[in-house]
Amino acid sequence: MATRWGICGAGRICNDFAVALKTLPAEDHQAVAVASRDSSRARDFAKQHQIPKSYGSYEELACDPNIDIIYLGTINPQHLRVALLMLQAGKNVLCEKPMAMNLKEVQQIVRTARDNDLFLIEGLWTRFFPASNAIRCLVSQNTVGEIKMVKAEFGTHMMGTPRLMEKELGGGVLLDIGCYCLQFVCMVFNGEEPGSVHATGFLTEKGVDEAVTIVLKYSRKRMAVVTVSMAVQLPNQATISGTKGTITIPGCMWCPTSLVVNGNVQEFPLPAPSQPINFTNSTGLRYEAEEVRQCLQKGLKESPQMPLAESELIVSIMDEARRQLGVVYHQDTA
Repeated sequence: MATRWGICGAGRICNDFAVALKTLPAEDHQAVAVASRDSSRARDFAKQHQIPKSYGSYEELACDPNIDIIYLGTINPQHLRVALLMLQAGKNVLCEKPMAMNLKEVQQIVRTARDNDLFLIEGLWTRFFPASNAIRCLVSQNTVGEIKMVKAEFGTHMMGTPRLMEKELGGGVLLDIGCYCLQFVCMVFNGEEPGSVHATGFLTEKGVDEAVTIVLKYSRKRMAVVTVSMAVQLPNQATISGTKGTITIPGCMWCPTSLVVNGNVQEFPLPAPSQPINFTNSTGLRYEAEEVRQCLQKGLKESPQMPLAESELIVSIMDEARRQLGVVYHQDTA
């Protein structure tokens, strides 16, 4: 029986998720409903993606009994309210990254999921790419020896994007793309909490983070350096350096399709989209969708590949970095 998806939101990432679902077997995945606060937008989305039902409110989607899991793709500040709405209505949830605005909100969502015995996962899609699976295998097999340094960078021109620039929309580079680099570090170091977090960077005139570098120190003289920017284009690569060699994602570290392992290239091509997509390599969203299906079929309440404890760890590092930079959202003082 197919996993029945309800899509919450009708924006660009929701479009790409719907397109990615179509690269998977129809007998395994079906988008059965979509909701937007604008009913005409929901109808247009449903028509575009051949989705049977459309709703003009998130509440109607929450009440639909024929949905196995919600893909929550609204803007960042809405994640807490909408995730709680869905969970309290008995719906499993895949919440687009970042799961919420800060650790306090993430913990509230996690607690609600557990109280209601429901599945919850943060949509850090990078974690489920075949290239990421290969990295985990290489690390566990000690291919590059003891890992001493992890570097990850992600920068692109986004200063004209309102949701990045406006604090009330959850703006700032850390929440938008910094989480990708931090999840990479956490994956390599197997969810270990760093001994220290040191952040430096620059804020925009509106008080959100524009460019940030974070240095994380771990036990046994291990270190990670993360750099993100929404003002300039960076090479967007990630490197794992060990005592026996290196693993490099040469570009698009947040949606990897190739690795260089001690000089040898490995390729992991993606299926082509059947409709236009908005973001680089978005058909790779298929891998997190399939991870959700596998977890639901096994009766799991969280993903072993992206456990909720790591979602809490990632947001706690971002909270500390924002504290050092002086970025405060109203959710931090509520």
